[in-house]
Amino acid sequence: MMDPSFIFPLLIVGLGVMMFLSVRKQKRAIQEQQSLQSSLAPGDRVMTTSGLYATVVDAEDDTTIKLEIAPGVTTEWVRAAVREKVKDLHEEELEVDEEELPVTPAADKTAADKANESKAEVAPPLEQGKNNR
Repeated sequence: MMDPSFIFPLLIVGLGVMMFLSVRKQKRAIQEQQSLQSSLAPGDRVMTTSGLYATVVDAEDDTTIKLEIAPGVTTEWVRAAVREKVKDLHEEELEVDEEELPVTPAADKTAADKANESKAEVAPPLEQGKNNR
């Protein structure tokens, strides 16, 4: 059995190691966030901490950034509000190599045609003013 006088120093050392690892992880996350915010440039697609997707319009100021949240609508945000860079939907479509796509008879249809296809059924209209009792 272990001598009880060694238990307390082992607990202190274990707690110290856990705190050291936790602080290191936090510092790394803060450093990654700061490097992201300093690398922002016009044209980058970003997501804010509130979940808003926008495009960077002006990133000249050190503390603020101008984001276009809709065509023609530009707002000014604190740089720290940018959570991450996201890929634009058009970029993701371009990354798919057409040679890798399987060739099927349905390949003739465009994406819009496929999206418009539906197996949903439409219910008949209700007749107003009729008692169905």
